[in-house]
Amino acid sequence: MTVADTVAPLVRAVLGAQAPVGIRCWDGSRSGPADAPWRVHLVNRRGLRRLLWAPNDLGFARAYVSGDIDIEGDLLAGLDVLEQVSDPSRGPGVRIDGHTKKALVKAALRLGILGPPPRPPVEEMKPVRGRRHDKGRDAAAISHHYDVGNDFYRLVLGESMTYSCAYWAAQSEDLDAAQYAKCDLVARKLGLTAGMRVLDVGCGWGTFALHAARHYGAHVVGVTLSHEQADYARKRMVDAGVGELVQIRVQDYRDVTDGPYDAISSIGMAEHVGAAMLATYAADLFALLRPQGRLLNHAISRRPGKSLAEFSKTSFIDRYVFPDGEIVPLATMIEAIEGAGFEVRDVESLREHYATTLRAWVANLESNWDEAVAHSSAGRARVWRLYMAGSALAFAANRLGINQVLAVKCTERGHSGMPGTRAELLQPPEPDPSPPGHSHTQ
Repeated sequence: MTVADTVAPLVRAVLGAQAPVGIRCWDGSRSGPADAPWRVHLVNRRGLRRLLWAPNDLGFARAYVSGDIDIEGDLLAGLDVLEQVSDPSRGPGVRIDGHTKKALVKAALRLGILGPPPRPPVEEMKPVRGRRHDKGRDAAAISHHYDVGNDFYRLVLGESMTYSCAYWAAQSEDLDAAQYAKCDLVARKLGLTAGMRVLDVGCGWGTFALHAARHYGAHVVGVTLSHEQADYARKRMVDAGVGELVQIRVQDYRDVTDGPYDAISSIGMAEHVGAAMLATYAADLFALLRPQGRLLNHAISRRPGKSLAEFSKTSFIDRYVFPDGEIVPLATMIEAIEGAGFEVRDVESLREHYATTLRAWVANLESNWDEAVAHSSAGRARVWRLYMAGSALAFAANRLGINQVLAVKCTERGHSGMPGTRAELLQPPEPDPSPPGHSHTQ
């Protein structure tokens, strides 16, 4: 009996007889439709042993990241098929009853996969000491996620080096143009003008800071906990001719004390703050703003009533992508912002925009696979491929959202200084005298 002969009945028992899943095993045997969009290559016995010890997304991720299991064909299409059969609302659902469990044990004995749990891949983050979301632990988590290598990120993110949802304002836009369109959308919502003092919390590789300085003449302070991001951003500002307008710091947002600022942007950073720290986060930013200053918070949200299982301590996301990351519902974020004293003036969902952005990142990674592996590791590239593809489907299916929340710090008498209509809020600024480094080319 071949390996496929042993494995195929288990797949049918778990996923349903009609599941369009193809399997190729280490002995060369095959099962399932040859043209299946989801084709799994069981490279060795260790891959099945990983699944036996952790029969969940973490076990599958460990097997895939280590190369013990490979995914052939269109990853996004394959994940979508698996989702359909594993979600009872969309397909037959995954079924692991008593009979199936007995069959799994018998198959494990027959295939010789019993044994101690294999060591996790080196890409899995080791447990970090310290209280959750204290400054040292946050710095370690950020380093794990962002200090992968700037060359690797450039291949995935494109020349804009922007690791957040793009704004696809026109169908003809490419990824870089859509990322700069997002930066401009944020700048307009913040009402940026020449000479304004702006704090960019979680500035990444400096794309928004560069845009605000180059196109609006703003003086920007960008803070990040990633040394690699900061080094890249500093050089980028000098090369663009806006070094005198932008200061990049390796600094925790809780240590910023040089307010007041005229505006604050927080783009793709609040996910790292933690639910228990949201009130502190919002209060600190409120204290740093002048009266009538604006805050733009751009953050991922989860559906209300859903659990944080995807960010649990035993999840793929927590172990490989966002250690200590926490995503809260939109209402929770707004409550924290309002609780700090802000008035929320505008909320915009960009959910479909993020699904499109993630698909573009997956395409970049796959088309530059060998170079991406050379700049990091095969395991790290696999982490990002699996993470981004799964996230694209999560945004498309409305399991995750992404929202821009615009808030203002009113004066003691309640004056906001905001424009009277949303059309005025989003109106592009009048042409201004070119500030240092100003250029309309991207």
